[in-house]
Amino acid sequence: QMQLVQSGGGSVQAGGSLRLSCAASGFTYRRSCMAWFRQAPGKEREGVAAISASGGVRYYADSVKGRFTISQDNTKNTVYLQINSLKPEDAAMYYCAGLYGGSGCPSVPLEISFGAWGQGIQVTVAS
Repeated sequence: QMQLVQSGGGSVQAGGSLRLSCAASGFTYRRSCMAWFRQAPGKEREGVAAISASGGVRYYADSVKGRFTISQDNTKNTVYLQINSLKPEDAAMYYCAGLYGGSGCPSVPLEISFGAWGQGIQVTVAS
């Protein structure tokens, strides 16, 4: 069974840090790109970070540059999102997503490009 299972998340004070994890299992195709998306109430889902399978290509949305870091451990088939200096506007449901069978990451991660999704995990920022 192909699945992406997320962990981490929770409620953190503004200015604090958090690490999200996403473990992949059961995929038979080669992973080409992993990404993190987020969706706040009443807003569209947006891609905030992406990393190619080799780790050589990384994307960050302007709103998170310098605060978010995407990384991966290919031996564990796990991708991480380190979130630092949390802001109230970072509060959202966060989703990891996988692109399998392609070639690298799209220049900008869009929902339509990713066929595998995690269950989502809530990040709340307490002021």
